[in-house]
Amino acid sequence: MISATRVFVLLFNAGTDNEGIHTIRIGDRNLVLMFEEEDDATRYALLLEAQDFPAPSVEAIDRAEIEEFCHSVGYDCKFVPSGFVPQTESDRLLLAPPENNLDTSNWREAEATETLNEAEVIEDRTMSDAELERIRRKLEGLL
Repeated sequence: MISATRVFVLLFNAGTDNEGIHTIRIGDRNLVLMFEEEDDATRYALLLEAQDFPAPSVEAIDRAEIEEFCHSVGYDCKFVPSGFVPQTESDRLLLAPPENNLDTSNWREAEATETLNEAEVIEDRTMSDAELERIRRKLEGLL
């Protein structure tokens, strides 16, 4: 039986000394996505890989453990429920990763440096219907 408190997160270099968790940088905060469904996490990982990002592994972890980790390192976390439908531009980050990514090989150094404020980029950019349709087709193609 599957535990109701299990969520799926994306890890880079899982099980190594250089293990890191995938985050989205919004302003000066890091956001960890906790997916309810493994398939949703896998689709997101494939979208990252399609952007020439190193392939993360999808790992099942207790939700309370991730929330405690996030709290201890000053990260925010967001639960992405099954069947999630975005309501805002920021919500779309939960279905499709931003186009600007940090290099994961230097993730510790990157945390200490100034990064692109993705929230401002999203606010400044409006998605056309054609772009939204392209993303929808891409996601459906992963099914």
